[in-house]
Amino acid sequence: MRRAISGVHFGRGTSSGATPMTRYELIIHWSQADDCFVVEVPELPGCMADGASYGEAVANAERVIVEWIATARDLGRPLPNPRGRLKYA
Repeated sequence: MRRAISGVHFGRGTSSGATPMTRYELIIHWSQADDCFVVEVPELPGCMADGASYGEAVANAERVIVEWIATARDLGRPLPNPRGRLKYA
């Protein structure tokens, strides 16, 4: 299942509240082996989260995105611009 989200906000944006930096695509799937939903953020290498429910997994992913971006900034690394819907996955 593919879903692009815009739930993480980093300052001023459009009338919807979303800025271009908040539109990273999430890839969400059920992991039978782990008995949970797994969320991958392919545009942010290594950025993943999980949760017992779909909503919990997405909420955890939103937190991890914030942490990923904060860590990248602390390390002086560039932040990838969201590309919208990806062609692979």
